[in-house]
Amino acid sequence: MEAKEIQLPDLSSFKTISAEQIEAFKENGHTLIKGVISPQEAAVYGKVISQAADKYNMEKRKLEDRDTYGKAFLQIMNLWRGDQKVKQFVLAKRFAKIAADLLGVDNVRLYHDQALFKEPGGGPTPWHQDQNYWPLDTNKTITMWMPLVDIPNPEMGMLTFASGSHKKDNVFDFIISDESENAFEDYVQENGFKISRADSMKAGDATFHRGYTIHNAPGNSSDKMREVMTIIYFADGAKVTEPQHKWQENDRQQWLMGKAPGTAADSELNPVLL
Repeated sequence: MEAKEIQLPDLSSFKTISAEQIEAFKENGHTLIKGVISPQEAAVYGKVISQAADKYNMEKRKLEDRDTYGKAFLQIMNLWRGDQKVKQFVLAKRFAKIAADLLGVDNVRLYHDQALFKEPGGGPTPWHQDQNYWPLDTNKTITMWMPLVDIPNPEMGMLTFASGSHKKDNVFDFIISDESENAFEDYVQENGFKISRADSMKAGDATFHRGYTIHNAPGNSSDKMREVMTIIYFADGAKVTEPQHKWQENDRQQWLMGKAPGTAADSELNPVLL
C-alpha cells in the first residue's frame, strides 16, 4: 500500500501586523514577526524544504576546503522552480502580504528564494547589503528570513542588523567576503548604528529586512544545522536597471531572465503574489 501523500498546510490566509511593527521596520530597516506560521506548519514545510535543498545542493567540498562565503552557509536558490511543494511555500500570500504591508505597497513580486543552511561549525556570514546584487530601480525591496528549526540563542547563527543603515542606500560594491566584512565593520562603527538581533527565534518566526539594511550573522557553534528559508520580494512596478558590475549582470540574467534595462521587472520568474 502506498504511503499517503502529505497534506501541505494552506498559507493563503493573511496575518495582521501592527502599526508599531510597520513603524519599527520603517525606522530600523528590519523587524521580527513571531508566529508567521505555526510550529506545526513549520515542521511540515521544514521537511519539504530540507529534502529539496538536499536534492539540489551542489556544494560537495568539505567545510575546511571552502572560502569565507562557502563556509558561511549552504545556499540553494529558486527551489520553487524545481519542487511543487516548495512552490506552495514560496508563493504563499501570507508572506507576500506582510512584505507588501511593511513596504507600504499594494503588491509585490518575487525576486527569488534561497535556502540558507548554516552547518554545525559553519563560519560567520560577513557584513553585507543584499541589494548591491540586484539591478532594480526601487529601494522597496524586502527579504523574509524564516528559521525552519528553533534558534535558541544567537550563537547558532542569528541574523544581526545594523539598525537604520538602510537609509544610506548603497554603501559599497562589495560582495559577501572578508573585504565586505572589514569595510562594513568600519562603516557601522563610524556611523554608530545600533546592532540588533533576536535573542532566540522559534521555527515559523521570521525577520523581514530591507535590501539596503546592513546585516551579518555569527557562525553556528551548535551541533545542529541552522535551517533557514528566505524569500526576496520587490514592489510591483519596478524596472530593470543597467547593471553596475558583473554580479548585477549575473542577477539580471539569472533572476530577471535577461530582461533589458529600462523594461519592467516582470519575467516569468517574478510573478505578482497578491
